[in-house]
Amino acid sequence: MRHRRKGRVLGRSPAHRKAMLKNLSAALFLTERDASLDDNAPKVPGRIITTLQKAKEVRPLVEKCITLAKKANLAREESQQYATDAERGTDAYKQWRKSDQWQKWANARAPFVNAQRRAVQLIGDREAVAILFDTVAPRFADRPGGYTRIMRLATPRLGDGGTRAVLEFVGNENDKVKRTSSKPAFESTPEDSESNEAAPEQKEETATT
Repeated sequence: MRHRRKGRVLGRSPAHRKAMLKNLSAALFLTERDASLDDNAPKVPGRIITTLQKAKEVRPLVEKCITLAKKANLAREESQQYATDAERGTDAYKQWRKSDQWQKWANARAPFVNAQRRAVQLIGDREAVAILFDTVAPRFADRPGGYTRIMRLATPRLGDGGTRAVLEFVGNENDKVKRTSSKPAFESTPEDSESNEAAPEQKEETATT
């Protein structure tokens, strides 16, 4: 029995399964990077295709990382009031480095640095972590949860016939459907208008007879 052993085994050892989930989560974040810098740019940013079971297992890890980054970005924004615009190595920067403002900046920024290190442990890719904190987390700043969704695909995977699914971020501009509240207006031709005018006259003639 598997009492208190949650999660799917996926036919892999614990180390292999952990590495696989790290790679899947990093791959999802890396789809948001600049396409001009990527030789193999994805067709749709913020979307990966995998099996249904793997998508269900990696989804909690992705949402945990986004929540972690959202809370850390608040600390980074708070530390900006103690930061300086001077370039590193200049006299103004050295003076700020020795002042009390630097100490306040370091203390306010400490939760952000800690969260970055934690995210690197969870994902295992520094570039993916940078995209998570700079691009993905600010997008969901006003969303309390549910940052991803899973959509099952109709066509199975070739070879073993496994059920495939799409794991993607919600709020993607590519999946927005334009809906109009008003009904579509059909253009009427002159022949249709003449037939509509003639219809009441025919009804009157049949009523009199």
